[in-house]
Amino acid sequence: MRNHAGRGAQSDALVLFGASGDLVHKMIFPAFYAMAKRGILEVPVIGVASSNWSLERLRKRAADSIRRFGGAIDRRALRRLLSLLSYVSGDYNDPATYQALKTALCNARRPVHYLAIPPGLFATVIKGLGTAGLADQARVVVEKPFGRDLDSARKLNRVARAAFDEDSIFRIDHFLAKEAIMNILYFRFANSFLEPIWNRNYVASVQITLAEDFGVEERGAFYETAGCLRDVIQNHLFQVVALLAMEAPTNRGFGAVHGETADVFEAMRPMKRNDLVRGQYVGYRREPGVARHSDVETYCALRLFIDSWRWQGVPWYLRSGKCLAETATEVIVQLKPPPQRLFADAVPGSGKGNYFRFRLAPSCGVALAARVKRAGQEFVGEQRELYLIDELPDEQLPYERLLSDAMAGNGALFTREDAVEAAWAVVDPVLKYHHRAIQYRRGGWGPKQADALIRASGTWHNPIPGRAKA
Repeated sequence: MRNHAGRGAQSDALVLFGASGDLVHKMIFPAFYAMAKRGILEVPVIGVASSNWSLERLRKRAADSIRRFGGAIDRRALRRLLSLLSYVSGDYNDPATYQALKTALCNARRPVHYLAIPPGLFATVIKGLGTAGLADQARVVVEKPFGRDLDSARKLNRVARAAFDEDSIFRIDHFLAKEAIMNILYFRFANSFLEPIWNRNYVASVQITLAEDFGVEERGAFYETAGCLRDVIQNHLFQVVALLAMEAPTNRGFGAVHGETADVFEAMRPMKRNDLVRGQYVGYRREPGVARHSDVETYCALRLFIDSWRWQGVPWYLRSGKCLAETATEVIVQLKPPPQRLFADAVPGSGKGNYFRFRLAPSCGVALAARVKRAGQEFVGEQRELYLIDELPDEQLPYERLLSDAMAGNGALFTREDAVEAAWAVVDPVLKYHHRAIQYRRGGWGPKQADALIRASGTWHNPIPGRAKA
């Protein structure tokens, strides 16, 4: 029987595949630095990459990353981190690379292998680790996207499970470690007043918007292989849906939470082509690495249904895009109007009725919109927001939290095999069979055709970043 380190034992080394890459420079080194400042990174960190670098160059790269992205410099923590680094250069297809890594690991027996590499290399590296005997008692952290459709996700899961036990596989989505996302789970199940109304009887619709006011920048070649549906919707926004829609887990253990989120994905109705509006911002085809006649979407709007007892018949509207008017992420849980119109203005002729608003980015908060009476003899009111919580100043970096959890064997914020496959099954029918992407201008809210998708439930809520309150 294969030994595993999925739970319990603390990892005694951290192996970073893709150490010379952009993700590591922008996100991972700052996370390591934050861990070093907190005193929770005290194991060897071994960078692995195909770049023919020296250890000194890797250290300079790490120091540059921390100066640019790590905030105020704590020189003691920086020196501590740099002293932990070592480097292995080699081809991921070459068995000698894994033998060199085994030598660099020295006496470490429970490493975490973090794959910050292109998705096409995941299977290659996992097989290489297994063949070299570097998977025993180890953990592997795999960056998204985990597959690019249902079939490839299943194949990658088989490769990963051949080398590692499921409890030792950590499929990472940094979105799940954001404080605002974690707050959804807490807010739902720490407050008893929500449960009676959090269902099809009182919720009219749910909409989620993740908007960015910038384009693909230097990631055109990557975006050509992914597109908005794969890059954002199927993972980030589906995870938000799961937290909003899941049943209460029996306990806080990550197995219980994973079971409930997987059930949400299983209950999602597979999409049809008319459930999806695809858009592409004007000028995308002129970006470096983009095909001249590309039909890849930089914008998606879609309608979902969850065929469960709680949510039957409630439409879920998801929207994300680049080069939109603002950069912000918000959720609107729209409540149904009162059953009887006792006051003439209790149900507005235009605008939204009562709702919950979850502000996820760039600030963090939860708001309840309710109607209150204006002063005077007339029974006339207006809708106002009660703002419940705001962003915490000392928030952990998402990658800091996730990598700390992976080293401790805590899988609560990672994604399970069955959930990954169930989520792909929902979008799989429209990955190939869809309408062409519609051109939309920069600085707006995407193609107008998306308005028709939500018309039965009203209009899209356009978030206003920079303002916590609407």
